[in-house]
Amino acid sequence: MEMKIVVLDGYTLNPGDLSWNGLNEFGELTVYDRTPMTDEGEIIRRIGSAEAIFTNKTPLNARVLETCEGLRYIGVLATGYNVVDVAAAKTRGITVTNIPTYGTAAVGQFAIALLLEICHHIGHHDQAVHEGRWQSNPDWCFWDYPLMELDGKTMGIIGFGRIGQATGKIAKALGMRVIAYDAMQSETGKAIADYVALDTLLKESDVIALHCPLFPETQGIINRSTIAKMKDGVIILNNSRGPLVVEQDLADALNSGKVYAAGLDVVSSEPIKEDNPLLKAKNCVITPHISWAPKESRQCLMDIAVDNLKSFLGGESKNVVSR
Repeated sequence: MEMKIVVLDGYTLNPGDLSWNGLNEFGELTVYDRTPMTDEGEIIRRIGSAEAIFTNKTPLNARVLETCEGLRYIGVLATGYNVVDVAAAKTRGITVTNIPTYGTAAVGQFAIALLLEICHHIGHHDQAVHEGRWQSNPDWCFWDYPLMELDGKTMGIIGFGRIGQATGKIAKALGMRVIAYDAMQSETGKAIADYVALDTLLKESDVIALHCPLFPETQGIINRSTIAKMKDGVIILNNSRGPLVVEQDLADALNSGKVYAAGLDVVSSEPIKEDNPLLKAKNCVITPHISWAPKESRQCLMDIAVDNLKSFLGGESKNVVSR
């Protein structure tokens, strides 16, 4: 009998510019663009008798897994897998895989893009030109914000794994001194940055970029206390995990001028809520969690997802978080 495969929320990964053909090779494939995340009954209905399913953000709790008795495999189309009750999956013998690495270069590039936007306000000045302000300006050129050169400044990176190092390489190419804080030091990291204590990084950095995982010890690592240890006028970048930042504390620091600017691609609750204090904070650039989303990165994610299922069916699973 042909395997039944269901993708519960495929649109974010593939809005139409990629192909699902790789999964079609393994059985009868059904792809839903979106599945209501709070409708447990509909989630169960869509899974039905499928043996293999893929999810990005659609939650799979213990009741869903218990009800869908045919499930053998869950492929999470992301690095984080907290949408799956992994313990329940293990109890039922369901293999769960994730995509641990696919967008390293893209996320590092995006961190620097946030920084360059803060330094030059390119979007704002482009809009000003299109509105006719340059042609009507009495001077040869104009700018509405202070412009900043990065050469000679210090970039401090908290979390210096693959993505942190990718960001560090670009910062170094811009002429920045790069320092890093990470519990695990590596030779590749030492070739890019000087490892320092966290307090040293907070004290010496002109720009602080967050690239660490979200663990209990890193949750809220940017807070009133750590901000107080930073230079006046520091820039903070976060395109890692929203809860690394205590958002009210960052908003207060932005509004007081202690922090000059922040560039954020993630927030504590996503999509962002209208009462998030950062929406009204000064000099705060916020993008909708798109660091990972260039087509090249999404194709890499798709290829790994296909390979994960192929390996599972071949008896040698890859990127397993539970089985």
